[in-house]
Amino acid sequence: MKFAQLEHFAGNFPEYMEIRAQENTSTGISILNGNIVNNSRNVQNGVSARVFKNGVWGFASTPETSPDAISKITERAVTNARFLASKSPQDSNATLPSRSGSADNNLATVKPRLDRKELIEFIKAIDNYCITQFPWLASRAIGLQCLDMEKTLCTSDGTSAYSLTPRTILYVTMTKTAGDDPVDLRDVYGGLGQFEDVFQKPQDVFAQIDVLADELEKKARGVYAKAGTHEVVLAPDIAGILAHEAIGHTVEADLVLGGSVAADMMDEQVASPLISMVDFANTAMGKTCPVPVWIDDEGVQAQDAILIDKGVLRSYMHNKHSAHIFKTEPTGNARAFGFYDEPLIRMRNTAILPGTSKLRDMIAGIDNGYYFVRSSNGQADSTGEFMFGVILGYEIKNGKIADALRDTTISGVAFDMLKTVTAVSDDMIWASGGMCGKKQAIPTGEGGPALRCRLNVGGRV
Repeated sequence: MKFAQLEHFAGNFPEYMEIRAQENTSTGISILNGNIVNNSRNVQNGVSARVFKNGVWGFASTPETSPDAISKITERAVTNARFLASKSPQDSNATLPSRSGSADNNLATVKPRLDRKELIEFIKAIDNYCITQFPWLASRAIGLQCLDMEKTLCTSDGTSAYSLTPRTILYVTMTKTAGDDPVDLRDVYGGLGQFEDVFQKPQDVFAQIDVLADELEKKARGVYAKAGTHEVVLAPDIAGILAHEAIGHTVEADLVLGGSVAADMMDEQVASPLISMVDFANTAMGKTCPVPVWIDDEGVQAQDAILIDKGVLRSYMHNKHSAHIFKTEPTGNARAFGFYDEPLIRMRNTAILPGTSKLRDMIAGIDNGYYFVRSSNGQADSTGEFMFGVILGYEIKNGKIADALRDTTISGVAFDMLKTVTAVSDDMIWASGGMCGKKQAIPTGEGGPALRCRLNVGGRV
């Protein structure tokens, strides 16, 4: 659903205005032990308008997309902004910074689309493979989630942009009984693109499922971690979640204004000199990022935000308003999930940059510690304090990988932990299925190399 001539409506009033027409199409199919437990498709579309006056915003949205409906919501947004500005003006001299542009980024597939029956057959083929190859499984769950976010944006400062950004994710969870206890393990496959571009045939996934089953068998025979502070290696999956949850949120400018720990750290050493971290807009190291943003939902041409450079905090992530407050340039981090949502400062593709060490050497340098591979979930607060669940990990004994671990947790204060980093691997991996829940759930990319550091490990004494 591509809209034309939105600029006709954006130029009708003296105030700064954004108009965004958006359609989100989501598909979900899930199979549990051979039975279809979810088969859904949802389409949400509509138009929103946002107006800035005297430091405050007026917002209005409608699920109707006719020219008359668009005209009415622009008028309503202007009325809302003028009313709020008259009651509680924040900054009568506020002028938002601008970096307008035009873009047309349609990432839809050019291949014939599969119908619902073919998608179900794809998932059932994977389920049948699991039954045949791993009859010892106590249960198995396979899910497919597809999301297409299509936006047309126009702003009164000159931006005109269209984008269709799709993502396709396949989840596989396996459970094995070990004694009287169920032990499970999960992995995620896929990423940027519509289904036909991400997956070709079920057989292409089988090798990855073999690896998952092998890891589950090792985990079922595994041991429990010992509680305490340990030297560990964090695999890229966990380093990426750490970058997003424990560090990224503390340097979103709206949370900085709210008092995050990073508010007083600008230009200070917050990590080991081995650590550099960037929130990438659309391209990293010559490749398109998992969630590319060329123009954000405020009409700003997106640029990379260099957050930490060789251990020193260098910038925050900004929208137009926070950039005005901090007297800097917006970074293009304003994003909204649905047409009914106002854009917030959100991460796009947040990653710790690769270093120069080899993973095998990082492990070899630890006499007694842990190698943590995959996380189940994580949480952090504005102080940078975090706790993540770890569903896959291994002991390190005398510099070698030893027994697998049962589920455990890791915790710490992000900026303190980053100062203990003694090695960063020379590779980088993006997580394919990240979702950020800051007021609106929205796709994000997070990634990084492996890190060797010290942190708190939950377990048995």
